[in-house]
Amino acid sequence: MTSPQTKPIRVMLISDLQIVLWGLEKLVREMQPRLVLAGTTADCLTAAQALADSPVDVMLVDLDGDIRMDEISALCSMSPAKVLALSGSRDIALCDSAILAGARGMLAKTESAEAIVKAIEKVHQGELWIDRSATSRILHHLGEKRIPHYETPDQRKIASLTRRELQTVSEITRDAAASGKQIAERLKISENTLRNHLNSIYAKLGISSRLELFAYAKLHAINNKP
Repeated sequence: MTSPQTKPIRVMLISDLQIVLWGLEKLVREMQPRLVLAGTTADCLTAAQALADSPVDVMLVDLDGDIRMDEISALCSMSPAKVLALSGSRDIALCDSAILAGARGMLAKTESAEAIVKAIEKVHQGELWIDRSATSRILHHLGEKRIPHYETPDQRKIASLTRRELQTVSEITRDAAASGKQIAERLKISENTLRNHLNSIYAKLGISSRLELFAYAKLHAINNKP
């Protein structure tokens, strides 16, 4: 039996499937005080925004919708919260990819409620929640250094940004509360030029506001200053 926690584990649920979110939220609420719900969201971009405002210990991420592996990797890089992946698929490659992307464990949707809670507690404690065969495969991949690299759509978008646009993104993410005038002064450009840079960045990244840009940059670790 799992030993009681001194503090409840703060769990964020991420799934673009509403029925999955509903079921997981019900499970977390029923498991209080062992667990507490830190938030629910349908995508990793919104999760990145929420992480800045709400402390999270474990992110339970559903892989059966449109969430991509590069998004899991970005979440792992921007937050100390542990990622625990969840799927109804029996695809071995999916499990391995999630772990290689940074997830600390992989759960099947056929698991019992108690098994899900135990997995959350174990990854929160710093352990991995994967079976021995998966461990062996992943160690083999790492040892052989044959993990393929695929350029994602977001990576292509980011690569299209100019040096000056990357500097603009860096200034905005450095201080989200700064005014347009302050950012323009730091970049030694006019506010009109700043607006032009932002319009170009928004068009390339497919976003529409500074808030979205801030979350997108944090999620995809756009933090280098050329």
